[in-house]
Amino acid sequence: MNDLRDAAEWITAADRVLITAGAGLSAAAGFDYTDHERFAELFPALHRAGLRARYEMIGRDLPAEYLWGFWAVHTKDIRFNPGPSPLYEQLRGIVGDRDYFVMTSNVDQLFSRNGFDADRMYTPQGDYGLYQCLTPCTREVWPSEPIIRQSLDNYDPATGKVSPEAIPSCPNCGGRVFLNVYAGAWYINDHFRPGLDRLNDWLAETRESGETLAVVEIGAGFNTPGVIRWPGEQVTRALPNARLIRVNRDHPDVPDDLADRAWAIAADARTVIEQLTHPSGASS
Repeated sequence: MNDLRDAAEWITAADRVLITAGAGLSAAAGFDYTDHERFAELFPALHRAGLRARYEMIGRDLPAEYLWGFWAVHTKDIRFNPGPSPLYEQLRGIVGDRDYFVMTSNVDQLFSRNGFDADRMYTPQGDYGLYQCLTPCTREVWPSEPIIRQSLDNYDPATGKVSPEAIPSCPNCGGRVFLNVYAGAWYINDHFRPGLDRLNDWLAETRESGETLAVVEIGAGFNTPGVIRWPGEQVTRALPNARLIRVNRDHPDVPDDLADRAWAIAADARTVIEQLTHPSGASS
């Protein structure tokens, strides 16, 4: 089932909207970790070394001067880019004045930067806008923009390195640090838990009120299905008045037990959002 007109009607008819989003949404907005051309433009030294895409850098163990060369440029591009995202703005327009919540594995804060309320978001995988100690010696986290700026000020695109004095360290113990994103057992998620509590309260209110809910899942595949994809299915099962709209170019299938209240839309997120923005012209 993949008729966009029906999906648009489901969203329009819903009292509440839960957006669950994975990497496919930000990729459609222009931040694609598999984009070879953009990688070559941003990271010429790494490209000359034989690397071709950002995803190859995730979890890669590098000397600190190369590590922070990559992450400074990457974080500036994807997290501290001041420009708006038309695609996210369109998505906000689709939600309109309905009561909504967002759960996303993306760590770029593109939702909160484009009209979505930060208090109506849960980001279980973290936020590039923060950093933490890798020990960790404390549960405290700090804004990452100052260390990103310092690294960029001491970055040489020709070598892909930052100077040794620009390598950040823990303000508390002086040890190694990294961005506050889920990449190991050292990840500190304490400050994201209030978002989960608010989401659970919101879902409880949805159940108690009997209001209808549209779960709009965009770009959440099987890299980490336990973070976004499966929880969205569980919410739909748990709430009798919920319907699931799954937008996924490669993995649109929905479970058999949800088939009567789920739409599977096998299309790119950009195409779907643009057509949902103008539902009268949407088609399968």
